[in-house]
Amino acid sequence: MQPAEIERKLSRILLKVTKPGRYVGGEFNSVVKNWDTTDFRVALAFPDIYDLAMSNLGIMLLYQQLNQQPDMLAERVFAPWTDMEDLMRAQSVPLYSLETKHALREFDLLGFSLPYEQLFTNVLNMLDLAGMPVQSKDRDNTYPLVIAGGHACYNPEPMADFIDAFVIGEGEEIIVEVARTVQAMRGASRHDQLLAIARIQGMYVPRFYDVAYHDDGTIQATTPNQPGIPARVLKRIVPILPKPFTKFLVPNIDTVHNRAPIEIMRGCTRGCRFCHAGMITRPVRERPVPEVMDAIAEIIANTGFEEISLLSLSSSDYVYVHELTQAVHDKYHESGLSLSLPSLRLESASAELLDRLGDTRRGGFTFAPEAATEKMRDIINKYVPDEQVLETARAVYSRGWRTIKFYFMIGHPEETLEDVQAIINLCKAVLREGQKLIGGKANVNVGVSTFIPKPHTPFQWVPQDTHQQVREKLALLKDQIRGHGLHLRWNKIEESEFEGMMSRADRRMGRVIERAWRMGCKFDAWNDNHFHDRWLKALELEGLTAHFYTHRERALDEVFPWDHIDAAVHKKFLLEDYQMSLRRETRVDCRDKCFACGILPKFKEERSQTEPMAWECPPVKPMADRKRTGGERLPNVVLA
Repeated sequence: MQPAEIERKLSRILLKVTKPGRYVGGEFNSVVKNWDTTDFRVALAFPDIYDLAMSNLGIMLLYQQLNQQPDMLAERVFAPWTDMEDLMRAQSVPLYSLETKHALREFDLLGFSLPYEQLFTNVLNMLDLAGMPVQSKDRDNTYPLVIAGGHACYNPEPMADFIDAFVIGEGEEIIVEVARTVQAMRGASRHDQLLAIARIQGMYVPRFYDVAYHDDGTIQATTPNQPGIPARVLKRIVPILPKPFTKFLVPNIDTVHNRAPIEIMRGCTRGCRFCHAGMITRPVRERPVPEVMDAIAEIIANTGFEEISLLSLSSSDYVYVHELTQAVHDKYHESGLSLSLPSLRLESASAELLDRLGDTRRGGFTFAPEAATEKMRDIINKYVPDEQVLETARAVYSRGWRTIKFYFMIGHPEETLEDVQAIINLCKAVLREGQKLIGGKANVNVGVSTFIPKPHTPFQWVPQDTHQQVREKLALLKDQIRGHGLHLRWNKIEESEFEGMMSRADRRMGRVIERAWRMGCKFDAWNDNHFHDRWLKALELEGLTAHFYTHRERALDEVFPWDHIDAAVHKKFLLEDYQMSLRRETRVDCRDKCFACGILPKFKEERSQTEPMAWECPPVKPMADRKRTGGERLPNVVLA
């Protein structure tokens, strides 16, 4: 269907849907190139609604990288909400790009961002809305080549039936390399195109790997079935972060995060054993202060956003955080610009930093202690003593903030009800500190999530808590975290089981995903749209169980579905760390001591055969001894 026909049909249906601004495009700063004179065309897809997708920094980075190529264009496509989807199907309107209203079938390359597993069914739904077969084997070279990347792709096996090729690692450079490869092989068979893509470091093509199973359902081996295909796919990293993206598209409607993000640091050196992102984003790379300040000025000039969010996995661990916040305060404190660091750590959030983050709204601060007993803090390798929590709380409340939000985690196999009671006691103690300082205005908001073992982490061997155990722990929390000033939010047990099931699934889960989607499952990240009974029925019909993927303990020598995906952290290191957790032994921050996780030697070994290293391992230096001069650029990579 031609764009003019799509526009004509849209004019009749948009007034019948909620938030039609989701579907029209035309945002300030959007890039619209001449379709007819641009040689190669990429559709960048985020499989959720506009309100969420427009806040995704990853999509914007790829959008910029591709549109900077003179002979390429990138346009956006997001999942329509159910009311719009119903009308599109009724009127035979194919899924289209926001910039030029071209149907997805017309693009050369279709790239999905998959940051979390609950988006899997939406991918199938978007392919179907585009008039494309959902299974990769049914799409030849007359269809766009479909790739996917993001944190959920570090175990790509559940989606292996549907995606032609996965980006393992960071996408800023590899997206252009993949596009150039497909462009050069236009007209070749899909098989030959994928063979060429599979030889790009960081690209995984599932059809070129065979999976063998033991009788008990565990993996025997995953092996290449084509010559020249690597046995293990090493993740792609960007050695030096590109300049921050500053020309943000200004949304047509309010979005979930109505602010402009700047990534100040990528990676983390803390080594929390439950943290998937902390393991897969190694090594740490940090931006210099002048680069961030320039980006803030450009964002204000280009967009008019009044809030800047400084992103990283642990923003207060950014070496230059004090210089940066002081520089922002000095330049913008009278302009009304609001600055947020959404991932502060209790042990590195100083009173000085809290002062510099102050604004007129005095909303609140968010911290993630995760556990409240010495035992559990040692097990997860995130030790923050109670007194430090209380000291930080006093610092926050005394500066006029009314609300502290804490994130805690329940459900680790070693956790008891006494450990859960300690969460309650700590939250009440924090509230008392707030009431001493600001009276009845003090609030403690508590978010509780269920522990989910993730691939490529030290806890990938452990089982999830059973439904009964989680219910007992939640009942205790609900009974005692209530009353004036205390507010509790928690994840539903079924949703946590679903995420755990998808996180560690093998290739057989693809049959379940497709069956569940055909039974009406989509938007699984939305509470009211997750139908767990349908997922359990789909598992049963495919001869699989949730228990196999979630609640069983893995043997130490088990071959995992993701073992051929190399996140550059040795499995031996992860196993050693897991065994340390059983002994309640901890590791210090990697900035203070290198534990030889494997990240840097592996890249040196793999890449030096064909190209010189873009970076080397700098001397490990404790954070307390690091120079904090805002104009000095750190080494490209800090050992993580």
